[in-house]
Parts: sequence; C-alpha cells; structure tokens
Amino acid sequence: MSEFFSPYDADRPLMLRCSCGRDHTLADHHAEVAADAAALELRQRSLTSEFEIYSNEFIEATLVKALFPQDAVRRRFLKAVGKNTAMAAIASVLPMASLQAMAQEMGALEKTDLKIGFIPITCATPLIMAKPLGFYEKQGLNVEVVKTAGWALIRDKMINKEYDATHFLSPMPLAISLGLGATATPMNVLTIQNTNGQAITLALKHKDKRDPKLWKGFKFAVPFEYSMHNFLLRYYVAEAGLNPDTDIQIRVVPPPEMVANLRAGNIDGFLGPDPFNQRAVFEEVGFIHILTKELWNGHPCCAFGTSTEFIQKNPNTFIALYRAVLTAAAMARKAENRELIAKVISAPAYLNQPETVVAQVLTGKFADGLGNIQTVPDRADFDPMPWQSMAVWMLTQMQRWGYIKGDVNYKQIAEKVFLLTDAKKQMKALDMKVPDGAYPKFKIMGKEFDADKAAAYARSFAISKAD
Repeated sequence: MSEFFSPYDADRPLMLRCSCGRDHTLADHHAEVAADAAALELRQRSLTSEFEIYSNEFIEATLVKALFPQDAVRRRFLKAVGKNTAMAAIASVLPMASLQAMAQEMGALEKTDLKIGFIPITCATPLIMAKPLGFYEKQGLNVEVVKTAGWALIRDKMINKEYDATHFLSPMPLAISLGLGATATPMNVLTIQNTNGQAITLALKHKDKRDPKLWKGFKFAVPFEYSMHNFLLRYYVAEAGLNPDTDIQIRVVPPPEMVANLRAGNIDGFLGPDPFNQRAVFEEVGFIHILTKELWNGHPCCAFGTSTEFIQKNPNTFIALYRAVLTAAAMARKAENRELIAKVISAPAYLNQPETVVAQVLTGKFADGLGNIQTVPDRADFDPMPWQSMAVWMLTQMQRWGYIKGDVNYKQIAEKVFLLTDAKKQMKALDMKVPDGAYPKFKIMGKEFDADKAAAYARSFAISKAD
C-alpha cells in the first residue's frame, strides 16, 4: 500500500498544503525555490559555457575544413602544426568574446535568409570568404553569395530588391543615390572592401610604349563608368597630357572578359581589378604596366553596401551583416593568412581562378610579365574604413568629367552615403582599432587632396570635360 500523509498522524508534524500544490512548510518552499534557482543559474552558466565552446570550435572547425576540404590533407596539416597552434592563429583574428557578448545583446534578426551579390574579383575577398568560413552563420545569417555577370546587373538587382546587400564599386552607391545612370535610390557604403588591388595592364605588343604620352589612339577597358578604375585611368592619362575623352577610347568591359579582349586585340590595355591583371600575365598576353597603388597608395576600390531602406527595415540584420564582413576583413588584412585565403576564394563557386594567380595577387609576390618577380606586400589590402574624404574625391572626379553638373555639396552627400560612424561603432564593438577623424588628406600622383578644399581641387586640373 502506498504511503499517504494524514494530519492526524501523531508521529509526523502537522503541515499545510502549500499554494504550489506540494505538502511542505512555507519555509521549506522558499528554501526549495532558492535551491532550484541556484541550480537553474548553474545550469544556465554551464549551457552558456558549452555554447561558447561550441561556437568557438564551430568557427575554428569550419575555417580549417574550408581551407583544407580533403580530410587526409586536413589531418596532416593539424598533425604537422598542432591543433593549438592552428587554433591560436585563427583565434588571433576572431574576437570570440566580443562576438559572443554582442550576439546576446543584439535583438532578434528581422531577416535571416539573405542574397548578396558579388563580381568574381579579389576585391570581394572579405564578403566571399565570410561564406565558406562561417562568419555569416556565426551571426545567425543564412547567406547566399551570388556570382553576378557585371556591375550594371548588380545595380539593377539592388534597385529591384533582388539582392539584400552587395559588392559595389565604391563610387556606385554615390551614383545610384544621385540618380546617375539609374533611378535615384538611396544606397549606403558599409565598408570599403579593398584598397589598392588594381593595375594598368597592357598587351605584350606595347612593351616599348611604357610612356602614357604614347597612348594616343589606344583602346582601354574599365569595368564600369562609376568606378575608381575609370577615374584613376582618366587621372593618369590626363597627367600625361592626354584627354581621356578625345585622345583614347575607354570602354566598359566586365572584368572576367578583359583578358579575352586583350588577347583578341579588341583593346590595347585595361585598368581593371585583380586577379585579371595577373591572369593576363599568367596567360602570357599582357604585362603589368603599373599598380594603382603607385598612383594613390591606399586608394579605395570596391565597397560592401546595401540600400538605406534595407537598413531602416532590418536594423538588427544590418548589424549582424556588418559584423560578419568586418570580421572577415580583419582576417584578410593579415599577411600570414593570404595564402590560405587564396585557397578558399579560388574555388569554382567564387573566383574560379588558378590558385597560383590569386596567391600572387594576395601575397604581393608576383611575375609582372616583363621578366621580373616583384614583391609588393600591400599590392592588395582590405582596410574597411569608408573614409568620407574618399567619397568627396570621387565626387570631384564625377564633376570633373561631366557625370555631375553644377555645384556639389560634397560633404553632405559623402556623409549620407558613406556610413563612417556606423563602421567605427561596429569596429569598436569587435575590439578593432578605430582611427580618428572623417576626412583624412590623401596624395594622388603627388598632389594633395584636402576635402575641405574640394571645389577648388575640382577646378584645378589642366584637362577636364570642359576642355
């Protein structure tokens, strides 16, 4: 027979049924509640610790697996260097503690399934590598990175909301926001995807025409009108005394088609993104005339951005996306990671290029097509700062070459489109170094650019559209 309690049992203390439904005293109830709370807190701490360990190990394992997809190779690598050494290198670029804290602080993501467009060039390294290395997933995002044929298509898909965010040429969000070449749609630059990383490549038949003064009648390709490639090429030939609108021809050619057009003789050269400058050398159809870092060291090229509407409707998703790409940029900046990153992004799903070509670009040790091996560690860099003075310089060149008519409120446009304050805030949250200021000065071919004197700068050139 089962035992039951009766208030009439002489050898048991009288107890009243608690409001919780159990037979115990009020004091016992409070004691049990306190014990349960302590146990729950201990369990929560344990689960949090387990989650942190799992998250760290997940990221590390994802990274190693992406770098070494073959099990045998991966095992040999870990055996050779040791797991602790390998994981320490990975942890050095992943601020795990900050990421965990921010994940807990951030509100629910408004949208988790995202499409991000990209052009298959090394400029897109951070947003590409964030996919196979799990950085988007770490932020709770299910991202599809979509290889796209050209910049006009990127623009159209962003305006039509087919992409949630994208790889941009850094002048594109300025142009789209101003309604240049398309319906005016407010866009924003979250980060600069890469600095430097471009070159002027000439056909081999022009080895004896290294002086740009000899380029009259040449046909050049650039990837898009609203690009640093177009503006830097124009700047370079104009400094040599040629008018880019009358003395040479400039054609828009998608980057993946540049080498084929050079081989076919349709163009004499191109100012384009890598890896196609290096691919022209690899294919023995061209040589690298000059790296654009020699024109403006640290110049911006591509950017990562989205529409103002997307940010307003999805503030938490926007922050998660920001952090994923910034984390990838921090890893990409470290020279010791470049060869491994080249392995990841060379794959058919991304750049679809020979690994050796991409590695030459990212490491800066490369053949130039003239019989030399050059070592330029900062041939490509991935400084994410969307400096507003960069935007102002782009606007002066749009004005110089007639893309913008009339007076321009440079800083107002720059501050609306380039989200420098947001970038600094998210970088600080990720324990990254955050530089001061918003309008640093730059030198382009020896001439200083000061955003405070932008209007005078735009009028200072001997050759412009007005000539």
